Amino acid sequence: MADAPEPRAARLESRGIAFRYGERRVLEDVSFTVAAGEIFGILGPNGAGKSTLFAILAGLRRPGAGTLSLDGEILRPGSRELRARLGVAFQDPSLDPKLTCEENLRLAAQLHRVPRAESRRRCEALLAAAGLAERARDPAERLSGGLRRRLELARALVHRPSVLLVDEPTSGLDAAAFRAWWAAVEAARRDDGLTVILATHRPDEAERCDRLAVLARGRIVACDAPDALRARVSGDVIEIEAEEPAAVAVEISRRFGVPARVTERGVALERSRGHELVPRLVEAFPAGRLRSVSLRPPALSDAFLAITGEALDREEDA
Repeated sequence: MADAPEPRAARLESRGIAFRYGERRVLEDVSFTVAAGEIFGILGPNGAGKSTLFAILAGLRRPGAGTLSLDGEILRPGSRELRARLGVAFQDPSLDPKLTCEENLRLAAQLHRVPRAESRRRCEALLAAAGLAERARDPAERLSGGLRRRLELARALVHRPSVLLVDEPTSGLDAAAFRAWWAAVEAARRDDGLTVILATHRPDEAERCDRLAVLARGRIVACDAPDALRARVSGDVIEIEAEEPAAVAVEISRRFGVPARVTERGVALERSRGHELVPRLVEAFPAGRLRSVSLRPPALSDAFLAITGEALDREEDA
C-alpha cells in the first residue's frame, strides 16, 4: 500500500470571524483553514456575506470577533504584517487607466518597497507571463477587459505575496479570457507555491478550486472538495422545459413522489437512475405539454441548493 500523502501546512486560518451592521448579522462564526499552495473558494450568492468576508481578509474592515492566522502566527486583521504578505485583486477595476501597464506594476512595487532592481526584473517577468510584454508601454485604458484582468493579477503578485485574495476574479470575461486568467493563476501556484483564496458565485469558477467553503446567510455550512459537494446530490438531475412549469412541478411531485422545483429554465428534479424516469415522465403528459426533457449529472449549483435549500443565483438581501 502506498504511503498516504503528508498533509500540507496551514497557510491561513480564520477562527470565529463575525461582523454586524448595527443589529443585523452579516457574518457569524466563520472558520476555515487554507493549506499552503491550495486554491480555496468561498462560494455563495450575491448578498451571502462574501464581499464583507473578503474585505476583512484584505484588511479593509475589522471584524466584530474572531482572529486570522498566517503561517501559524495570529495577526490582527488589517495589520501591516498581514497586508504585506497578501496580494489582492478586487472585483471592481483598480488600475490607473492613464498609466501604462509597466507603470501600474512599478507603482505597486514601490508601494510594497520592492527594491528597484528586483522591481524591474519582476515587472518584466510578470508582463511576459500575462502576455503583455508587447503592450508594456500602452495605457491600461487601451486594454481589453480580459487583458486588464490579467494586469490586475500581475500587479497583485508583484511583491511575491504568499496568499492571493481575489474577488469574483473572472466576472464579465469571455470564455477565452476566463481560461487565460486561470492558466496564469495555476502557473503561479505551480511555480511559486502561491496560495489562492477567491470569492465567487460562479459554478464554473468554483470547479477550479481544490476545496470550497459554502457560505449562506453569513455562515459556512459546508467545506469540501467540489466532487464531494456534488456527491451530496442524490442522483441525476432531470431538467424539463414546459409552458406551465409550476403546474408541471406539482403534477410530477403528486404522480411520482419526487420533489420537483421550478427554475429559470423550467422544472428540475433529482433522481437516482434518472434515465429510467425520463420515458415515464414523457408518457405521463399529453403531447406538447413538455417541450423538452434532459438528463445530466449534478453540478455545483445543484449541490448548493441541496446543502442550503437556496439557489446559487438567488440575490440575497444586501
